[in-house]
Amino acid sequence: MAAEKAPEAPQQQVRKQARYAAVGRLYITATFNNTIVTVTDEQGKTLCWGACGKAGFSGTRKSTPFAATAAIEGALKHATEIHGVKAVSVYIKGIGPGRDAVLRVLRTSPVDVNKLVDMTPVPHDGIRPRKRRRV
Repeated sequence: MAAEKAPEAPQQQVRKQARYAAVGRLYITATFNNTIVTVTDEQGKTLCWGACGKAGFSGTRKSTPFAATAAIEGALKHATEIHGVKAVSVYIKGIGPGRDAVLRVLRTSPVDVNKLVDMTPVPHDGIRPRKRRRV
């Protein structure tokens, strides 16, 4: 018979400490297919994030304003409860359907909005647009 090994003591797993940031940045990317929300600290290190897919939506339902509402509510809840975020600077990029829904949620949330910046890229006559979709 082979020699039996003694049971090993379970190793203590080291948990990462949650970073605390009273003031943060909220980056919102609203595309036609999805809305992605990222909460960072002042240096730009990611604290938490949320997306329509993370909120439980899939397919075409990700591109709805309701899905964007669920995504930002989840990200803000995590940021306030775990990371202690009390005020944010909001940076919005994109023209998707979740854009206005996100602003509505921010108005009713307990988080203070320090500044609101629109970073949507606007082409100065850039590339030729793709052909129009015919359904």
